[in-house]
Amino acid sequence: MFFLRASDLCRTDEKAGFSNRPGTMNDTSTLPILGVDIGGTKVASGIVDHHGKILAQTRKPMSAHGTPESGMEAVASAIDAMISTSGGGIQSIGVCAPGPLDPTTGVVLNPPNLPCWRNFPLAERIQQKYDVPVKVDNDANAAALAETLWGAARGYRYVFYATIGTGIGTGIVFDNAIYHGHTGAAGEGGHLSIDYRGPVCGCGKRGCIEILAAGPAIGARARASIAEDPTRASALLSLATGKVESVTSELVGQAFSAGDPLAREVLSKTADLLTVWFGNIVDLLDPDVLVVGGGVAAMLRPFFDEMKQKLPAWCVNPRASEIPLLMAHYGADAGIAGGAALCFDTSA
Repeated sequence: MFFLRASDLCRTDEKAGFSNRPGTMNDTSTLPILGVDIGGTKVASGIVDHHGKILAQTRKPMSAHGTPESGMEAVASAIDAMISTSGGGIQSIGVCAPGPLDPTTGVVLNPPNLPCWRNFPLAERIQQKYDVPVKVDNDANAAALAETLWGAARGYRYVFYATIGTGIGTGIVFDNAIYHGHTGAAGEGGHLSIDYRGPVCGCGKRGCIEILAAGPAIGARARASIAEDPTRASALLSLATGKVESVTSELVGQAFSAGDPLAREVLSKTADLLTVWFGNIVDLLDPDVLVVGGGVAAMLRPFFDEMKQKLPAWCVNPRASEIPLLMAHYGADAGIAGGAALCFDTSA
């Protein structure tokens, strides 16, 4: 098993001509960092200072279904746009990319939403082009580190982070070190099952928390409730222009904000499922903080106190009620901040 410490994440490559030792001619330790967030449809990049503040950012389209080179060109376009605004240069580049990937080598293996890349040496290619240290990791790991260094989990030692949106991604950070496990594949908390007889997840397993509590599950639960009793769905159906099939998690959130009781029931059920899952996480890892981000998490924030109250019933840990459940600091920019966090040397 290995840990990747924040102080080890972007070691200087002497071949590239950089040194972070104070007093050297080419000292780059005070320069900002470039964070890059690669998705299936866009590449976001931003200049981030040593306090985690995003100073500037841009977004470019991603060529996910083209050639490996067209995908690389899309990433380079986003990087170039930010380097041109950085003035004195950048210290290093950190990249959030969809997995599976190898965080040690920076090779992107076979991400489903980036079919342009198979065993693509992303870190090496970026380093060759820009001649600075480069680090690559998945988005949840990187966001977890950003929250630990600069965000909601700052000052905590044992951090469990979850981002809940169309899926559920998680990251584990112990003592400012991302926990990757033996092969680099640790932290797939969204695919922990809480019901072995439950629905089949996209990963092939039954009852994963992702298939039960992510955005698509919330929409499906609402549609099933409407089908069972259409008289309770006036607000949701109104938002969906009368079409049950158009009810989504976003509309559930809007209806809940407007006081709709069915939407509250659907979100309360989701919060209960997540509480069971968090109970397993607490018993396994004994974190000193739970941090949650993503669009679904924002909808569930009013249920956080209730989840904390119910958590001890799903734990053997007698101090489970002491663990804070916090909303993430970084929202839509978590990927940019996370990329930068991968390259932040806390020992410098």
